[in-house]
Amino acid sequence: MCPLPSPASLLHFFTVWCLFLLLVASAQAEGDRVIPRSEISRAAYQRLAPQLEQAMLEKDLHLGQPIYIRIFKEENELEVWVKKEIAYELFTTYSICKYSGKLGPKLKEGDQQSPEGFYTVTSTALNPWSNFHLSFNLGYPNEYDRLHKRTGGALMVHGKCASVGCFAMNDGRIEEIYTIVDAALSGGQEQFSVHIFPFRMTWAKMAQYADSPWIPFWENLKQGYDYFQGHRTPPLVTVQEQQYAFHTFHPLLFGSDLTPVEPLARAEEKTIAGLIIKPSNEKRYAQVRKKVTKNSSAL
Repeated sequence: MCPLPSPASLLHFFTVWCLFLLLVASAQAEGDRVIPRSEISRAAYQRLAPQLEQAMLEKDLHLGQPIYIRIFKEENELEVWVKKEIAYELFTTYSICKYSGKLGPKLKEGDQQSPEGFYTVTSTALNPWSNFHLSFNLGYPNEYDRLHKRTGGALMVHGKCASVGCFAMNDGRIEEIYTIVDAALSGGQEQFSVHIFPFRMTWAKMAQYADSPWIPFWENLKQGYDYFQGHRTPPLVTVQEQQYAFHTFHPLLFGSDLTPVEPLARAEEKTIAGLIIKPSNEKRYAQVRKKVTKNSSAL
């Protein structure tokens, strides 16, 4: 029979073991905050950070503050917003060199569609060693995409000017964007939102695409678009009853034609016996939107 360890040796063992666990936890926490950097990204940061800081100072913004990104497919634009006090202010808009596919969400692996929806990026999504100069992963498929059985992955915002489902910015633009992202995450922002829309979601644009089969989906996206327009801060996005849902505790500072909580296409289906919007109903669609906008502004 082996002799039992003395109380002193047991205390020593548990002390050493606890110190080891604390060191591991500390190393893991420290690792979570590490921003991936390569020679390319470091060189870009050193070269671009001073001029980006100066450009932000002209708008009373600061490099390293939290950021938010919006992408509009039809307009080929990527916006970078920077937090200023409780709201976000537009810092700059970059032209997208190329995205693939048509307007509408990505549905499956290999369809060469760029996604639409609400995505979140953390430091683990950054790839400074990318074959496309620099890149960060958008996080497709998100919870909504998985719920709707959408497949695929590795969809990025990256350099170069070639795309198979990604948003290609060219090397110069991605260096600026990556530097801004690096500074924000290094400055303490744990993650940032990237919201991707088919176009700027005004009622006029919605009416223009009234014949699209994606109208119900786009009405849901428009709710998130309107929340940011009115609050100038990204809403907390969840998924409820197979739809995106939006939550915010910030005041409505900037005015907006906020859509009703229920997607308008569903409301129309109930009142018009399940009628699906078709080209012949474009005029009706515009009239419905005008009426809803008028009622919303009167509240």
